[in-house]
Amino acid sequence: MNKKRLLSMLALILIVSTVLAACGSNNNREDGASNGAGKPAEAKEQVLHINMSAEPPTFDPGQAQDSQANTALKLMYEGLVRVDDAGKEVPAAAESWEISPDGLQYKFNLRKDAVWSNGDPVTANDFVFAWQRVLDPTTVPAAPYAYQLGYIKNAMAYNAKKVTDFSKVGIKATDEYTLEVTLENPTPYFLGLTSFYTFYPVHGSVQNNAAWATDYKSMITNGAFNLSNWTTGQKLEFTKNDKYWDKSNIKLSKIEASLVASGASELSSYKSGQLDFAGAPNGEIPSDSIPTMEKQLPKEFSKKGTAGTYYYEFNVTAKPFDNVKIRKAFSMAMSRQDIVDKVTLGGQIPAFGFVAPGIKGVKDEFRTEYKDNFFTENVEEAKKLLAEGMAEEGYTTLPEITLIYNSSESHKKIALAIADMWKNNLGVEVKTENLEWGVFLETRQNLNYQVARAGWSADYNDPMNFMDLWKTGSGNNDSGFSNAEYDKLVKDTLVSQDNAVRMEKMAAAEKILIQDEQVLLPIYYYSNVSLTKENVKGISVNYNGAIDFSRAYFE
Repeated sequence: MNKKRLLSMLALILIVSTVLAACGSNNNREDGASNGAGKPAEAKEQVLHINMSAEPPTFDPGQAQDSQANTALKLMYEGLVRVDDAGKEVPAAAESWEISPDGLQYKFNLRKDAVWSNGDPVTANDFVFAWQRVLDPTTVPAAPYAYQLGYIKNAMAYNAKKVTDFSKVGIKATDEYTLEVTLENPTPYFLGLTSFYTFYPVHGSVQNNAAWATDYKSMITNGAFNLSNWTTGQKLEFTKNDKYWDKSNIKLSKIEASLVASGASELSSYKSGQLDFAGAPNGEIPSDSIPTMEKQLPKEFSKKGTAGTYYYEFNVTAKPFDNVKIRKAFSMAMSRQDIVDKVTLGGQIPAFGFVAPGIKGVKDEFRTEYKDNFFTENVEEAKKLLAEGMAEEGYTTLPEITLIYNSSESHKKIALAIADMWKNNLGVEVKTENLEWGVFLETRQNLNYQVARAGWSADYNDPMNFMDLWKTGSGNNDSGFSNAEYDKLVKDTLVSQDNAVRMEKMAAAEKILIQDEQVLLPIYYYSNVSLTKENVKGISVNYNGAIDFSRAYFE
């Protein structure tokens, strides 16, 4: 409709309205219609456009370990429960569950109306198959999150080949729609953990088909959306799954995700109307644009603290960072406040520990009950420690040092700023190297680095999620760190039923990790900065910054 005709019609309506009495409600729908209940009606075009700054490295729930895969898999799959905005577990593939009084046994009653995208019923055996696949010691590559199933009886013994009969593991399908899980010890957060992608079911057809997760046409999923198009390096397209049991509550017909690493390009696309959402956790708003966007688009701008930590990790097996004094020197010779005030500009909080704010403790947040005062920034002390460490190793000059980070304008700015601080404060030249996301992850996992950018957001609301990461042999321990005392504290925490004792032991473990060994260099606690068009509703971002687009819709 052209503008002149629209203005003429509006004028006519205004004249008629002075003669005839009428009622109605104003709303944000583009065609101006009401749904008859006084609420804004849904827009006709329900296609959401987003950007992902990197392609998910995998579409296999058992191999996933990053935020890009998390977002995609959350659309494509559904676990036993979902976690809502308030952090509460709500029914998903399981319509109900029962927990034994001692907290050791969980009985999940699966809904009978849930089917896979090919029409097959989603059964308890699909969960048994998927979880066994994660724990199987012959799985190649090994599932990085196998340890998340370690709360289940004999799970890690099976993973370590100490138990070879999977029937001894506490995962049983007692009938087609009943899954019984037995734990090693009471674990208050286990129910919420079943919403995590490592616990998603997998269709049995993937067996003996190594390429199933590399071709979207062969993917059989049980979530609200199917991956309907995948143009490598360019875009992903998710289409509403008409076989999904709760399809009546899924309003979007499609989600189109561009794959652009540039934050500037992402912001430009958002401002031009090509994107409906921009920013964290899957993309970024350039840090120097954040203050401007906050002022120009206050109704679309969001800045929210999340339970996650941005840090650099040292390869403690590689020179020169196999020396703890050198690690401590690098951690002390920088200004975190300058990073968040002058570089990131997103309301982040300087970090001096690993467990992020927002994680539960005994009566309050863990970070409130146990302060992150493990070290202070002190350039003179850093110089002294560096000299001592170099003397211990026989260095007259340090070996060449390279800091690696994955493709992102923000990561680059932070890396350059910190490298500059190290040069000015320690007299050390550090080379920075940018790697594509998949290559970066592989390089870090294989310990082919000296110091690397990293980030960790909570998978469940307990400090253990931050602590068990650094156990010897953990699938996400990319530092080479191994400490018997640390491992014992984590193990003791897992078996303790006294929450106060648990927190004390995790605080002691964090002290070893940061104060004693300086395995990592904390930088800041995360905040999510994003932009969302005003007529987009229903995007869910929970306490840890994970995002769920599945229930989004347009008004």
